[in-house]
Amino acid sequence: MNALSASAAISTGRVELVTFRRQSLALAHWRVLWIALVFGAVAAAALLRIAYLGVADHGPVRTSLEEELLPPRGEITDRNGVPLARAFPAYALWFNPKAMGESGSPLVKSPQKVAARLKAIFPEIDEIEMAERLASGKAGYLRRRVLPEDANKVMAIGELALEMPRENDRHYPQGMLGAHVLGYVNSDGQGQVGMEQVLDAQLRDPALRSHSTPLSIDIRVQGALEDELRRGMLAVSAVGAAGIVLDVDTGEVLALASLPEFDPNAVTSEDLVLPKERAALGETPRAFNRVTNQVYELGSTFKPLTVAAAIDAGVVRDFGKRWNAEPLQVGRFTIKDLKPKGADLNVPEALIFSSNTVTARVADELGPERLRRTMIDLGMNERPYIELPARGFPLWPGRDWARLTNMTVSYGHGIAVTPLHLASAYASMVNGGIWRPATMNKLAANEVPRGRRVFKASTSSRMRQLLRMITLYGTGKNADAPGFRVGGKTGSAEKPGAGGYRKSSLVSTFAAAFPMDRPRYVVIAMLDEPHGTVASSFQRTAGYTAAPIVGRLVPRIGPLLGVMPDNTRDVDLTDLRPLVPEKH
Repeated sequence: MNALSASAAISTGRVELVTFRRQSLALAHWRVLWIALVFGAVAAAALLRIAYLGVADHGPVRTSLEEELLPPRGEITDRNGVPLARAFPAYALWFNPKAMGESGSPLVKSPQKVAARLKAIFPEIDEIEMAERLASGKAGYLRRRVLPEDANKVMAIGELALEMPRENDRHYPQGMLGAHVLGYVNSDGQGQVGMEQVLDAQLRDPALRSHSTPLSIDIRVQGALEDELRRGMLAVSAVGAAGIVLDVDTGEVLALASLPEFDPNAVTSEDLVLPKERAALGETPRAFNRVTNQVYELGSTFKPLTVAAAIDAGVVRDFGKRWNAEPLQVGRFTIKDLKPKGADLNVPEALIFSSNTVTARVADELGPERLRRTMIDLGMNERPYIELPARGFPLWPGRDWARLTNMTVSYGHGIAVTPLHLASAYASMVNGGIWRPATMNKLAANEVPRGRRVFKASTSSRMRQLLRMITLYGTGKNADAPGFRVGGKTGSAEKPGAGGYRKSSLVSTFAAAFPMDRPRYVVIAMLDEPHGTVASSFQRTAGYTAAPIVGRLVPRIGPLLGVMPDNTRDVDLTDLRPLVPEKH
């Protein structure tokens, strides 16, 4: 009996064990089935989502590998391929008040402490204003264009709300060099002011931005021009300066500088627009281009243009003829020379000593219509021809010139133009007589415009002699760089103001070309309101302020442009030299 009971108990246990195992297996099957159903549902939802995105076209934008490798904006280079503007990845400082959730303060530390930490990284920020922005709880950019090392310092503050998103930025590897040529790119990626604005569509075009865009600028020449202009400006405490180097045969601008300059890598609001109180004092924003946008009465630099027009018209044939140099009364106005050199002068002497009276009498004999026509042919009645967007309109005397107007225009008063106008005019005067528009684009030989004839070739040849004589014997002596055969003309004009001309404010200019036996480049150097200092022998006029800039600049840029000093060559002056007595 006991044996039978034990056997039955064992059988019952085995049955229960088998039943338990079957139940466990069934439960496992159900679990696997449920898991499979859940995964299937998730997969189905994902597939439906993908299908929806595909149909609705709300998915991420697909780009080709080529598109990914393209820069967001094309590169700008100088004429030799040196990079002037290029795109590069950078950081921005973004304030995200929801980084730590919807409720509570977005910052661990107080806004004032965070602002103080940011001030230590970016000294130029306004700490109080930054604290107010952080306390406002409004999302937005706190700063654009952050360097990687500064981004690391920001992250070390330990605030999740201070985010550092990666962005594409515009970088100018030459710093402030050529700032007025290049312009800048604003926070929306749009080119402003200079060639960045002119070439904006091209630089952003996917079909074109893989290729760099060369300008006519030679950055070596640009650097030398800015350096010498700055040195000259500081030496005489001028408020500004402008300069240009122009190819006389093509119109290509090799260098263009306006001082003081701005930094395209860090443009400020005051670079573009000055506060009213500073503007009222006559200050000019740094981004303002004095070469192409500001018009000036450029004084005696117009005298060679007047003489060239007179030679062309046959009014000046005999260079030995004596012209009356006494003060000239026209109505209530008296024209006189700053430093009279006698009762009469010939034309070479009149240019060498910068005689207003003789130039006015030459213009009077030429007549207003012919001088006006010459100025129109030189583009003096229109905005300067160049691609840059900032181009000033001349102060033009109008259609019918009175006798006095004709005389004053002849020596650069009563007409105001940009330094670029003057550069293009001098190029046509020395290159054989052809006027061509200035350009910021690098030109191939077959792209050079034909231009228009303004002066006869023989007149141009004669003007090269006369300009060379000015630097050898006259007011331009300080511009004569040995071996480079520089020729040019000084110009010192009082600036107009309320109630007439301001005798204490001058615009001093030297307009030059070199080498004068075969001119290749025009150089303009202009100083706005120079003062008499020790460096200028306490003189403010162009012969002591602007001319020395050209005298130092030409030896620096000549060899870079293929013009080597040669003391064995010069302009042939054998027929004109006897007309200028040794005593002068």
